[in-house]
Amino acid sequence: MAGHSHWANIKHQKKREDRRRGKVFTKLVREIMVAAREGGGDPDFNLQLRLAVDRAKDANMPKENIDRAIKRGTGELEGTDLEEIVYEGYASNGIALLVHAVTDNRNRTASDLRNAFAENGGSLAEAGAVRWQFDRKGYVAINRDGVDEEELFELVVEAGAEDIEFGDDLIEIYVEPGRFAAVRDALDVAGLSLEATRLTMVPKGTMRLDPRETLRVMRAIETLEDLDDVQEVHSNLDITDEVIALYEGES
Repeated sequence: MAGHSHWANIKHQKKREDRRRGKVFTKLVREIMVAAREGGGDPDFNLQLRLAVDRAKDANMPKENIDRAIKRGTGELEGTDLEEIVYEGYASNGIALLVHAVTDNRNRTASDLRNAFAENGGSLAEAGAVRWQFDRKGYVAINRDGVDEEELFELVVEAGAEDIEFGDDLIEIYVEPGRFAAVRDALDVAGLSLEATRLTMVPKGTMRLDPRETLRVMRAIETLEDLDDVQEVHSNLDITDEVIALYEGES
C-alpha cells in the first residue's frame, strides 16, 4: 500500500481546499449531484452520496446548499446535465496521474486539461495507460491517541478491512469498496475519531523524486485541481512531510 504517502497527499489537499473555499463548494455541489443521480438521494442507502455529504459538512457548507444539490441530482429541481470522466496522463518524470472530472462540456474540459498538462511538462495519455497502476479502495485515517491497537485490529478485520497500518500519529485502514460501508459503520459505532474517510484511487506503488522535481509535479497537480471541471487528481508521487513544508513555504 501507499502508506503515509497517501495521508500526506490528503493532508496537503485539505490545506489547499481551505484556501479555496468558494471553488471547493462548487466542486462539492457537483460531487453531490452526480452521486445522487447515480445512486439516489438517500445517504443511508448511497455510500458515495453519504461520503460527499460528509465532505460538504466538513467544509461547512450550509445544509440548504447540500439539500438543493441532492434534489438537483435526483431531478426534483432543475440542474445542469453533468457527466463524470476520468482522464489519464503523465506529469514530468513519468509520474502517473488520474484526473477525475465532472463536466457539462466534454470538449472544453479535454482542451483545458491538455493545455494544463502541456504547460507543466506533462501530457494526456490514452485510456488504460495509467489506470492499471491504481486500485480503487476505501480509505480511513484515524487519530491513534488512546486507541487500543489489538481491539481496533480485531474490529476492522471482522468488518472486512483488507490492510491496516499503524503510524506514529495515525492509523490507516484500506478496504475493498464493497466492504467500506461496514468498516466505516463499525468505526462510527466504536466512537473513534476519523481524520479522513473516502473512496479513492490508491497507487499500487509510488515514485520518489528529488525535492525540486517533487515540487514541480505538485505545482502541476495544483494547476489541474484549480480547473473548474476537475474534482480530484490522483498520483503515484511519493510526497513527504518535508517536501510539503517546502511547498507551503512557497505559498
